[in-house]
Amino acid sequence: MNLFKNIATLLSQGDNLVLAAILDRSGSAPRAVGSRMVVRPDGSVLGTIGGGGLEARVQELAGEVFKTRSALVRNFTLTAEDASRMGMICGGQMKVLIHFVDASEPFQSGFYKDIGEMLDGFQQAWLVTRIPQEDGIVVRPDHGLLGKSESFAGTLDHSLTREVVSQFRGRHPDVVRRGGESFLVEPLGREGCVIIFGAGHISQELAPLVKRVGFRTIVCDDREEFASRDRFPLADEVRILDSFDHALNALDIGEESYLVLVTRGHASDKTVLEQALTTNARYIGMIGSRRKWSAIYEALLQEGCTRTDLERVCSPIGLDIGAETPEEIAVSIVAELIQTRARRYAWRLHPEL
Repeated sequence: MNLFKNIATLLSQGDNLVLAAILDRSGSAPRAVGSRMVVRPDGSVLGTIGGGGLEARVQELAGEVFKTRSALVRNFTLTAEDASRMGMICGGQMKVLIHFVDASEPFQSGFYKDIGEMLDGFQQAWLVTRIPQEDGIVVRPDHGLLGKSESFAGTLDHSLTREVVSQFRGRHPDVVRRGGESFLVEPLGREGCVIIFGAGHISQELAPLVKRVGFRTIVCDDREEFASRDRFPLADEVRILDSFDHALNALDIGEESYLVLVTRGHASDKTVLEQALTTNARYIGMIGSRRKWSAIYEALLQEGCTRTDLERVCSPIGLDIGAETPEEIAVSIVAELIQTRARRYAWRLHPEL
């Protein structure tokens, strides 16, 4: 995702570039559909589509594309020698779109800036690229950027973009075919926000892992010496609470929220849990033994919570992988978060699409 921001920066500086994107792969091709590489006029690159001889061949073609200022699609076969250099057992097939991006066109820098802003704002969106015919050369592939809130940018027809996105099912980039044409569809934006209540040793291990797998990450604690940037440099936000009594105040919690309760004690976990159960968060997980959960469960039933409410809570938190250390517990929690997120998507699109 940072590559899109780098592209916007280069274009704003007036630097032309050639962009290569993987459209299809088979066999042991090393990179996934949607992987990109930027080639600059001096031959230097940003990003990767697999390394080795493949990238060298794409860089050669990029030199031609800089001259023709065009777009083309090429198929590549990774030989056994290519595979060996990349640490793979055997080769594979890859289809790559290679196209010129002109910094002098106001649309280009503005378009990639829009992508960067959506990523920064954690907005759900889809980037749609019309794929040129393999035997043809076009000046520029058309793109459409469709936000879940119906925002739109690009040169691809708006209604066509919506129709293509409505056919897309999945969490990862893929090609959609419609009316004899092919389109690369890429879901953008981080998928969900994990809010971690408690900034202790488990949270320190958990927060960077959560961030690494694509969630927005917020850490909350009522202890200033624990809720600090020094301890959580990669978190999107670190919040110091007055107390856990109003832990959810000023937090935008909805269907894409994942709440992780790992505070310093049973009492504060219960306090946060009572508030969490009033939300429509997709995931609520609380650390602790089955004995602890049973005690809190019975107390909340007596206070008016229903069994249906309490069935929403994952406790003990995390997948059962025999975790014991803070690092292992963090892995088990992240695994459960990923599992919950994966089940959430069929991909459930905006209702009007």
